[in-house]
Amino acid sequence: MAENKALLGRLAILATALIWGTSFVILKTTLDTVGTLWVLAIRFTVSALLLGLFAGKKLRRIDKAVFKGSIQMGLCLAVAYIVQTYGLMYTTPGKNAFLTASYCVLVPFMAWGIYKRRPGAANVLAALLCITGIGFVSLGNLDGGVNIGDMLTLLCGIFYAFQIIIMEQYAGKGDALAITAVQFGAAALVCWAGALLFESAPVNVPLSAWISIAYLSVMCTAFCFFLQAWGMKYTPSSTTAVIMTLESVFGTLISVVFYHEPITFKLLLGFALIFVSVLISEAGPELFRKKLKA
Repeated sequence: MAENKALLGRLAILATALIWGTSFVILKTTLDTVGTLWVLAIRFTVSALLLGLFAGKKLRRIDKAVFKGSIQMGLCLAVAYIVQTYGLMYTTPGKNAFLTASYCVLVPFMAWGIYKRRPGAANVLAALLCITGIGFVSLGNLDGGVNIGDMLTLLCGIFYAFQIIIMEQYAGKGDALAITAVQFGAAALVCWAGALLFESAPVNVPLSAWISIAYLSVMCTAFCFFLQAWGMKYTPSSTTAVIMTLESVFGTLISVVFYHEPITFKLLLGFALIFVSVLISEAGPELFRKKLKA
């Protein structure tokens, strides 16, 4: 029975990575007819309402400090999604997926500056590989400079890292469902403010775009949270992190098949280096500890 739950847990994490991998191409096509901030505002609102319904009374019992922390997470999440989505307008879904994954490598170094936790040798190696990979991905096929879309995507990785660092501080102090509902609610407010101030309301939106937004809101945000949370009950965090790195792989494969993204040797080499750097960053420290114990 325990083995079956362990297998199902890993499959749930894998499904989460696959669903998130589909979001890059779907979001890219949706942005052709609906503004970035409007898409994100609707997406976060729907997700916050769905999770709020399931959280119920737990929302009323949330601690004030945890509530403030959830707001901070929501602000970081909003900025991360905004710059990532604007970046997607100027780069390909595959590059957007892999460059976003750089946050996994950034977290240990940003935590060093905030919590004074010195990163290990695996983190340093991962950072060097990641920087090299980013160079191949961002500079390998450009004429005359750095792609603004790639730079915005890298900036989103920094805010994702901040969001994870803040989450680490508050996640164990309250209900995960309530914390995430507040986080999505705060992100929704930021996006609504931006949409109303800086973008025109979408008009003549095709049905396909509304279906895409519904998919991004329900499946890629609310449902994936449930799936990931359930899967992590039966899956070690180190294993979860490694499986979740496949999100960038799925994102690129789907982009190649459905978005017809051209793949060159330099791009593949960059993707490979970033992927290996994320694996080392997430699983390397644990492997090093096991070797030391052995």
